[in-house]
Amino acid sequence: MPRMLPSAQEAAAILAARRPRPPPRPPRHAARGLAVAMKALEAKFGRGPQDLKTRWREIVGETLAARSEPVKLIKSRTGGATLELRVAGPVAALVQHQAPLILDRLNMYLGPGAVARLRIAQGPLSRPAAKATPRRRNRPPLDAAAEQALADSLAEARDGPLKAALLRLGREVMRDRRP
Repeated sequence: MPRMLPSAQEAAAILAARRPRPPPRPPRHAARGLAVAMKALEAKFGRGPQDLKTRWREIVGETLAARSEPVKLIKSRTGGATLELRVAGPVAALVQHQAPLILDRLNMYLGPGAVARLRIAQGPLSRPAAKATPRRRNRPPLDAAAEQALADSLAEARDGPLKAALLRLGREVMRDRRP
């Protein structure tokens, strides 16, 4: 005997009377549990040198940050930690001279008494030092009369790379002579 299917109205009544099962909740984020563990580790061991590397430019300033980098933070059983700095060449004298200021700034960032000493090691930095590139001034082009005079003076030269180089040189020389 075939089973009779409910009509559309009966199906709507059946579905309205039933409470559907709620969708399953998503799992908790792993970061919630990880944050608790990280806070406990930070309280026990302090911040690591990676945190210092990311904020080094803010702590010591542009000039010292370009020529130095924190390598490791060595904890001491008796007092504050020792920060080992890698310094590029002769900047070590400058860093040694500014050690009290650097220690004050580090302790302001990490907490009072966190770093007691600096150990300075000369060596190559892991990233190349930022070189200051001289900026070229954008000078206005020559006026039409000066450009025509330059083109007339080079009219007898053959077309090619030599003529193009002479045109560029002539333009630069004439720009420098303008008042």
